[in-house]
Amino acid sequence: MKVTVVGAGAVGASCAEYIAIKDFASEVVLLDIKEGYAEGKAMDLMQTASLNGFDTKVTGTTSDYSKTANSDICVITSGIPRKPGMTREELIGINAGIVKSVSSSLIEHSPNTIIIVVSNPMDTMTHLVHKTTDLPKNRIIGMGGALDSARFKYRLAEALGAPISDVDGMVIGGHSDKGMVPLTRLATRNSVPVSEFISDERLTQVKEDTKVGGATLTKLLGTSAWYAPGAAVSGLVQAIACDQKKIFPCSTYLEGEYGLSDLCIGVPVVLGRNGIEKIVDITLSDAEKAHLQESAAGVQKTNGLLEL
Repeated sequence: MKVTVVGAGAVGASCAEYIAIKDFASEVVLLDIKEGYAEGKAMDLMQTASLNGFDTKVTGTTSDYSKTANSDICVITSGIPRKPGMTREELIGINAGIVKSVSSSLIEHSPNTIIIVVSNPMDTMTHLVHKTTDLPKNRIIGMGGALDSARFKYRLAEALGAPISDVDGMVIGGHSDKGMVPLTRLATRNSVPVSEFISDERLTQVKEDTKVGGATLTKLLGTSAWYAPGAAVSGLVQAIACDQKKIFPCSTYLEGEYGLSDLCIGVPVVLGRNGIEKIVDITLSDAEKAHLQESAAGVQKTNGLLEL
């Protein structure tokens, strides 16, 4: 199992680190346009191998896509990160050109790869890869929902005063502050609805805190977060590489599912060796359906800014 991560910045390097430590891949290739940067990150990671007990080989390259040949999974994290006050949508002009070029170069050397898109605005960048490559829809995956759901579970555990291992919850919809749809109705603590433990008012606050989770961190850090995004990507990569058949909310191309078509947006999917093996159609309330439709309208508006 060979995995390529394009972009050796904070998110890409964290992603590579988590994949290496989990030790399910034979090789991870880091690629970056900055001279020597990916090579240095790879060397630093390899010097942790004996300490962290993994045998995954991590290598780095400066823009030499031939080193990524025959990758089973490719992760695109490249692009400019958010700064305080910026929306994900404001990144579209620069990041669209980067993602289009990167995906084309990756597929040239790994025509049967599965691509996971992390670059923002993530749903629109995932849509761009669909529209500009010949990969089948099951092999193009947007990461956002997996990260948003992790942030949702963090906020739920905080509100409940419970360990995160006791909490489950999911966020669907667009990966944007206004577009996320945290499914508070379906969130549970050890199979018991969280509404049994906390008030509707507190649940609403959890929902709102989840939706601005990325912006909150960007304000604190001065740039985009990296630990949780890297961990979210590594979870998707492991589910695919190990054929786990796990359900994650991911941005995927819809053709009528959930009443939506011709866009990529976060919905629950089963991930296995073939990428997205099934789109899971869960029953939503009328309010949840309305929120998902509003989210889709926002994604479509951003998609309209693409120059395809």
